[in-house]
Parts: sequence; structure tokens; C-alpha cells
Amino acid sequence: MIRRKRPVAGACALLAALTAGLAFPAGAAAGEPTGQDAPKVNLLLDVSGSMRAKDIDGQSRMAAAKQAFNEVLDATPEEVELGIRTLGANYPGDDRKEGCKDTAQLYPVGPLDRTEAKTAVATLTPTGWTPIGPALLKAADDLEGGAGSKRIVLISDGEDTCAPLDPCEVAREIAAKGIGLTIDTLGLVPNAKLSRQLSCIAEATGGTYTSVEHQDELTDRVNELVDRAAEPVVTPVAAQGAGSCEKAPVLESGLYTDRAEFGQQRWYRVELLSGQELRASVSVAADRAVRPDHGVLLRAVTVHDREIVRGEATGTGRTDVLSTGLRYPKPERDDDDSGKPAAETVCLAVTTSFSADSGVKTTPGLPLELTVDVVDAPDGADDVASFGLGRGWWLLGALILTGFLAGLVWGWLSRWRVAVWRTN
Repeated sequence: MIRRKRPVAGACALLAALTAGLAFPAGAAAGEPTGQDAPKVNLLLDVSGSMRAKDIDGQSRMAAAKQAFNEVLDATPEEVELGIRTLGANYPGDDRKEGCKDTAQLYPVGPLDRTEAKTAVATLTPTGWTPIGPALLKAADDLEGGAGSKRIVLISDGEDTCAPLDPCEVAREIAAKGIGLTIDTLGLVPNAKLSRQLSCIAEATGGTYTSVEHQDELTDRVNELVDRAAEPVVTPVAAQGAGSCEKAPVLESGLYTDRAEFGQQRWYRVELLSGQELRASVSVAADRAVRPDHGVLLRAVTVHDREIVRGEATGTGRTDVLSTGLRYPKPERDDDDSGKPAAETVCLAVTTSFSADSGVKTTPGLPLELTVDVVDAPDGADDVASFGLGRGWWLLGALILTGFLAGLVWGWLSRWRVAVWRTN
């Protein structure tokens, strides 16, 4: 059985795009991938003592992982730089302090020598503890440098044994760095507590969690994630929103990141020509403990502070990310003087209503991702903007009128039948 969670974290780019129904145009606009740096993947494998259990297709969890890794190494795309890190592979003792340091880079992240990597994997023997939190920190360090995509694939059969270093909080810290690193997790045991922990780790960075019970499922899923790393990604561009529209930065189509202080309003500007449509969405990630009831509001406003359209969402603490979006088609009109399409400055205001209990840091602000797309407005956009129903407005009006007339005729006929019945 495979269960996947929707990506939710600081990197909320895909979620933001889906919220507003966006498609990025070709070109080198802000936030578009450059394709200059190789994608990097770090496979993080649990080699703790519990991996000896023989419950995956009649073989041990370790044997299944080794077989999957060998097949993945054969199928890894040439352009991907791949590394392998272990946790719990070297210290067999009972000293918890030492056991929680047990993470090592088995094969360094870089151009792949398949034979060398397979030889390294063959030496692994289930040994010690399960220091997921410390291993994630080291795995993130292994991926430093370069602007290509970065992905950690964590495979484990048990929960972290090194609290209070919560691996979910570690994942949130990694996401807050804004380095574009995604963590995907795979669980080898259908355990509710393990599922919750691995899901939380994945969601914090916009990754996925998958529960696998067979060796071929493990192979297929890891292959899929390694291949996904080779796909072009959108890299967000840092933008600093202002306290008012007049001082706000002008944004072009692209993906932007910012920080929103608790309860703060952030302003941005977009230049829109007649006949164009603005599509925008925003995602705010709760990268620390916040009170359950919160919301985010995205408004498109004129320079004269007249609201055009808004999108809003509220949360109850059941997810780490809150997203909303809006669309505004500008009607086609020519400027009276020049005959050129009339331009309009649209102010985008992002308002959050997050709050935190005492003792929780409110600085820096919560990670914010803003997606802006300016496209040619589709046919019928003026109708949508005016009535919200497109050309279907006239059909609805006709149906209402027809229903009204039919009601009158039916009422008259009913009264006539009653009168005839009485006279008889």
C-alpha cells in the first residue's frame, strides 16, 4: 500500500501554482530554472539493528534495501550527482550518546561510479541506533553548493531514537534556510507512529511520504524520486515586501520568497496591460509552533485603495502550510491619447493572522512564497470580470424568464381547471 501526502512546506511552489492554476511562460523571468548546475540526491538509509527483521518478501529489510539500491544505481540518470549516507551503521553499543552520533557518508555526493557505490552498499550490516535528526542535518550539509535541485530520500523502518532532537523540527529548520532542499521519506513498516513522523519530515520541505511493504515497491519509488530530481525546478527569488503599495517592489512573472511577521501586511506591485490577466497565489508555512486558528488573505487592490478581488484561506493547525490565490483579467481598452493598451498598477497585499504562544520566537517571520503570472486574458474574460458567470449570464437570464412565464401559464391553467370543475 502506498500513501502519499501533498507537499506542504517552505518550498510550496507546486502548491502555489496549483492554487492559482498557473503556467509559467518560457524565458528567463524571475524564479525560472537556469539548468546550469547538476541536480543532487542523497540517499539516507537506516542501517539500525531492526533492519535485520525478515518481513519483506521473505528476506530481511536490509537485503531488500540493498537490492533496491543496486537497481536504483543502475538506473540513475547520468546528469544526477548521487550520494549515500547511513544512520546506525557503525556503533553496536548501548551508549545512547555515541549511538546518536552514528551517521556517516558511505558514498560522497558527486558524479556516480556505479561499481564503487554498489561495493560500498554491499558492506552494510544492520548495527545500531536510529539517529534520524542528526543524520538529516549531516545529509543537508552533504548537498551544500550549487543552484541545482537538492533532494534527500530517507528510508527507515523505525522512529528516531535520539530525542529531544526532533527530526520534524530539524526538517523545518532545513526548510527555513531557503536552500530549495526537498526531503522524501519511505517507511518499511506499516506503523502509525513511524508514519506520522516520516510524514511530518516530508511535509516540512514539500516532499512526499510513502509506505512500502515489498522490495519492488521500494525500488520503483526510489527510482521515481531520483528521476524527479533531474527534472527542471523553479528556484524562488528573494523579494522584500513593503508596508504600503507606494513603496512596494514591482514584480514580474515568477516565484518569490519573503518573510511575513506575525500579523503583518506585505505589499507588492504588478504592472498590467489591458487584455492581460493577473494570476497570483501565496503560501505561508508555519515553520514553528503556532496557535491553531490562523489565516492568510491575498488582495488585489488599485493604487487608490479600491479592492478588485481577493482570495483567503483559514487553518486550524492540521497542516503546516496555508495557501490561497486570485485572478484578475483587465478588460481590453485603448489609451485615449496614444492608442496603446492602457496600463494599470495592481497592488498585491498579503495579510496573515498567525499568532504564537509565549516563548515561541516570532522572528524571523514565517516563510512566504508568492507566485505571480501575467498572461493574455482568455476569451470571455471581460464577461467573467463583470458578472462572474461569463457568457452563461445570458443563458441563466433566459432560463429564469422562461421559468417565470411557465409558472404564470401553469397558475392560470390551474385556476381555469378549478373553475371548470366547480361549474360542473
